[in-house]
Amino acid sequence: MIVLLVLLVMALFGLGFVNALWWVLGAVVVFGLFRYGRGGYGGWDGGDDAGFRNYRDYRDREDRWGRRYDRQRRGRWLRQDRRDREHHG
Repeated sequence: MIVLLVLLVMALFGLGFVNALWWVLGAVVVFGLFRYGRGGYGGWDGGDDAGFRNYRDYRDREDRWGRRYDRQRRGRWLRQDRRDREHHG
């Protein structure tokens, strides 16, 4: 499919030497390919980059908070274990 589109664009730009309107049409086709790409709005990947970026940022924030509070909890658990051993040992 991409080969056909490249051939179409080459033909439109080639015909542009006959009539400048073909160059304009070729430019519109190229713009449409890069702007709307495969799968609709959003470029060649067809995905929602902003949605993935938001998910990745959320996941990174969760990981940072998890690491921070896991360290605090780990220290609290060690202190509690030490106190339990002192009182029950």
